[in-house]
Amino acid sequence: MIEVSHLTKYYGDVAALEDLTFKLVPGEILGFLGPNGAGKSTAMKMLTGFLRPSSGEVRIWGSNMWQDSLAAQRHIGYLPEGAPAYEEMTPLGFLQFIADARGLTGVERANRLEQTITVMSLQEVLGQRIETLSKGFKRRVGLAQAILHDPDVLILDEPTDGLDPNQKHQVRKMIKGLSADKIVIVSTHNLEEVTAVCNRAMVLAKGRVVSDGTPESLMAMSPYHGAVTLKSSSASLAEIAEVVGSITGVKEAVPIAGGITIFPENIDNTLFTKVLEVSLAKGWKVDSLYVESGRLDDVFRSLTEGESQ
Repeated sequence: MIEVSHLTKYYGDVAALEDLTFKLVPGEILGFLGPNGAGKSTAMKMLTGFLRPSSGEVRIWGSNMWQDSLAAQRHIGYLPEGAPAYEEMTPLGFLQFIADARGLTGVERANRLEQTITVMSLQEVLGQRIETLSKGFKRRVGLAQAILHDPDVLILDEPTDGLDPNQKHQVRKMIKGLSADKIVIVSTHNLEEVTAVCNRAMVLAKGRVVSDGTPESLMAMSPYHGAVTLKSSSASLAEIAEVVGSITGVKEAVPIAGGITIFPENIDNTLFTKVLEVSLAKGWKVDSLYVESGRLDDVFRSLTEGESQ
């Protein structure tokens, strides 16, 4: 497992990260969420041993990161922000260099190179200088070096930055496929990344943890969680708002583009049915009717803006 205990980093009197503590076991995909300057990249650099903390401890599979760095780092695959690489090398040459650095030899080396190149779809650019590659291909080369040695822990800083939608889907599928027997940590400010990939989400603001739970528990913090949205083209918004607003247990009915969002006073699993029954009774044409799962962007703003005030 990964054990992080009271990890803190100061630059002068400024706390870049303060008292970060958590544990992770295989199968967990942790998303570090936060605005720019929240401490995400600082945390990643300390987890990998690249940056020493002012205080605190990191253990990777039982090895202390600063007392036995090599033993801890053997378990880790790391994609830094920006995916730095030797730009004068080709992707093939760079991955062969990484294989040598990781001590891969013989059949295992050949198999890992072939599998990694295939997973990241690098075949068409293997002989091209890295400096000439698109941002998306450079990102894939960076991901390839991170997974080449089949690490137990994968630490990824903005892994899909610069990728097109198809490439993002491929990378997310790869991350989820790895997670059964590995630990994955993803740093991102992309809220979609968390809901698409992670089963745990930690929100950082001004160097401190302001929330730690599942993506679903974060969504449940949204004012929209459990609300019902109705869109109908056969009745005026004023009429719909007046009628659904009178349903027992409804706190508020708010007009939106082409419809109404109905907020319950308390979470009500029957609200959808109540709104549907009223719509049918009134003879409204229902274009769409659905329960809101919550809006992560609202929760994110609430948690992080509050810390900056």
